[in-house]
Amino acid sequence: VQLQASGGGLVQAGGSLALSCAASSHTFEMYTMGWFRQAPGKEREFVGAFVWSGRYTQFADSVKGRFTISRDNGKNTVYLQMNSLKPEDTAVYYCAARQGSIRTITSEYPWWGQGTLVTVSS
Repeated sequence: VQLQASGGGLVQAGGSLALSCAASSHTFEMYTMGWFRQAPGKEREFVGAFVWSGRYTQFADSVKGRFTISRDNGKNTVYLQMNSLKPEDTAVYYCAARQGSIRTITSEYPWWGQGTLVTVSS
């Protein structure tokens, strides 16, 4: 599985941004797609995940109610919609994939895309 993340950029606090993660695999319906982020000097942390087959999602408390995940089957793409952004959301965002149910630990995801930088200015 190859993953390609995109959509990062600079946004003001309170604004919105959508990240995309395009997957190469055509059997992605078997996968859980996860989003993680890593702020400078911090460890990579779980943001949210989406079980493709069941449309079940899970989010970290820090983003719950502000971030959503959706998919486009025809494009093999998962989106992370980020609203009401805060300066503390500034980080490099990564998409990842695993087979099976949602996990919040990075080591549980064998496939990773390159990161895309999100900067939220105050």
